[in-house]
Amino acid sequence: MEPKNFLFISLDGLIGDIAWQVQKEGHRVKYYIQHREERDIADGFVPKTDNWKKEVKWADVIVFDDVLGQGKKAKKLREQGKHVVGGTPYTDRLEDDRAFGQEELKKAGIPIIPYRDFNSFDDAIRFVKEKPGRYVIKPSGIAANIKGLLFVGEEEDGKDVIQVLSDYQKAWSKKIPLFQLQNRVTGVEVAVGAFFNGKEFIYPINVNFEHKKLFPGDLGPSTGEMGTAMFWSGPNKIFNNTLKKLEGKLAEEKYVGYIDINCIVNGNGIYPLEFTARFGYPTICIQQEGMVTPIGEFLFELAKGNTPKLKVNSGFQVGLRIVVPPFPFHDKKTFDVKSKDTIIYFKKPVEGIHIEDVKLVNGEWVITGLSGVVLIVCGTGPTMRQAQKQVYSKIKNIIIPHMYYRTDIGDRWFEDSDKLHNWGYLRET
Repeated sequence: MEPKNFLFISLDGLIGDIAWQVQKEGHRVKYYIQHREERDIADGFVPKTDNWKKEVKWADVIVFDDVLGQGKKAKKLREQGKHVVGGTPYTDRLEDDRAFGQEELKKAGIPIIPYRDFNSFDDAIRFVKEKPGRYVIKPSGIAANIKGLLFVGEEEDGKDVIQVLSDYQKAWSKKIPLFQLQNRVTGVEVAVGAFFNGKEFIYPINVNFEHKKLFPGDLGPSTGEMGTAMFWSGPNKIFNNTLKKLEGKLAEEKYVGYIDINCIVNGNGIYPLEFTARFGYPTICIQQEGMVTPIGEFLFELAKGNTPKLKVNSGFQVGLRIVVPPFPFHDKKTFDVKSKDTIIYFKKPVEGIHIEDVKLVNGEWVITGLSGVVLIVCGTGPTMRQAQKQVYSKIKNIIIPHMYYRTDIGDRWFEDSDKLHNWGYLRET
């Protein structure tokens, strides 16, 4: 494939690594980050631009990395004849507005977990008192990005949920104008996702298991993501009973990109939780480790509306995040003292390393940004155990002061896979 011009557009600097991978494949890249305090992410790795609109004519492909209004821009450019990987206002809303996403699932004939939206903490507390039970608190809109605010109730009488709602009312009422209480369903948490070319899904699909809690054993606060275990598959029962039923609507919207739905499954059924109507992070970087097809070539063909052949490796991929203080919390003073401008040392060259909030200075990898997410380390193998072994052996060659990471990414598979196979959910059709 001849080199193409790729313009990557980001709100907070999420897609720098993929821009870097595309550049390494021989393509020309320009990268725009909207958030001013995040703009030096990926400096030295890829060329930057301060005005993406001036680069639209130059670009053969334009790639958006988020929702929160990016879909409106992507749709407008697509209508102007540009080749764009990105959403639409509708697909943005699937993720940003939890209630809307659930209602769209219901319209498609997909069973959903009972939920209720609230814009008043007093009303929510009164509701739980009147109908005690285990609930999940899910902020909507921009607040949904603050993953530490998601709370999963454990007590049958709902007293832990009432306590958290009371705490949020005191500390977060202005930042959480809308939130959802969803009945808690127990089972195996698993996500299925696939790329979409504006007309249809591209196979194979991706089956992945996110690890959102900060500490091993699923302890501590929720984070955006600490690591993911995955494999590529033909369409299975989970996919066919969820995302596949939305194929017509996505085609109507001319959506181009990756879309994922996280579910709880058990012996009684499949219960969708939430959409990711964009690339997942760090999911896309881990997926790229399992792709044989060069990702630049794949994104170009996808944006053109073609049906690219997605060649992937068999087996498993495991990826985990290396983070530093104050992650997952936002504390600029702590970040500046403990983490900012820290150099990342490699004892020897390591493959399967993907950058997050990192820049290149005089040949050294340096921590930047605001969040404390530093690297994604990936391992692959014909079995989950071998993929795990590879990823954790790579970490031994990385030295970052104060770094931490989970040591159990992929462990859930050994119990969950038995259940999923027994229920027939992973069977390819």
